[in-house]
Amino acid sequence: MSSSKPNPPFRNVPPPQGGKPASVYARFIPREELSSFAAWMPGSLNGEEAAAVPEEPAEPQKSAEEIVAEQLRAARQGGYHDGYRDGLAALENFKQSFASQATAQVGALMQSYATQLDALQQDMARALAASAVALARQVVRSELVQQPQLVAAVAEEALGALMLSARHVTVRVHPDDEPLVAQGAGELLDARGARLVADAAVTRGGCLVESDIGIVDASIESRWRRAAAALGSEAPFEPEAAP
Repeated sequence: MSSSKPNPPFRNVPPPQGGKPASVYARFIPREELSSFAAWMPGSLNGEEAAAVPEEPAEPQKSAEEIVAEQLRAARQGGYHDGYRDGLAALENFKQSFASQATAQVGALMQSYATQLDALQQDMARALAASAVALARQVVRSELVQQPQLVAAVAEEALGALMLSARHVTVRVHPDDEPLVAQGAGELLDARGARLVADAAVTRGGCLVESDIGIVDASIESRWRRAAAALGSEAPFEPEAAP
């Protein structure tokens, strides 16, 4: 069992003069009689002693300036956090927008470069073909001047392309090439029963072989078109002008 100090005996206090006797319930306890006391707790009803609860010191009252300062600090801190959050969101949106725009611009730039490169390649191809054609034309002209006897080989090749069953064969060459063909391809002409005819309409270096079954075009113009087409050009052959 828990022990407790005996309460001091009540002291009779005389009633005030000139008045009615005080009620027992209106009697107050002098301070000197309160030598020991403790705050009441629910456990006291069960006969248990309640632990004394220390009294909390009263908080000092804040002035109006301090309250306003705290509110300003809280508002400033809240504004800082809100601004920081909004700034991060705006930065992320800007990065995504910038990346999309940069990707689109790079794609358009690459497409433009590809188109320009294709056009440049085509221009270079045309320029190269034109140069090749010009060089080939010059080579043919030079060969016609330096080696006119080559026309005999051309006539033999044209006759060889004609079917053996062909009849009434006629070989037309430029008048300046007639003696060269007669000398260089005379045996084949006799073997095929072909007739050699000088024709000023035929460009030097070429010939036309006519027969009852068709014509073999071995003219300079025809052979030139086939060679130029292989270079991607349609430029016609231009004989060198006479001085």
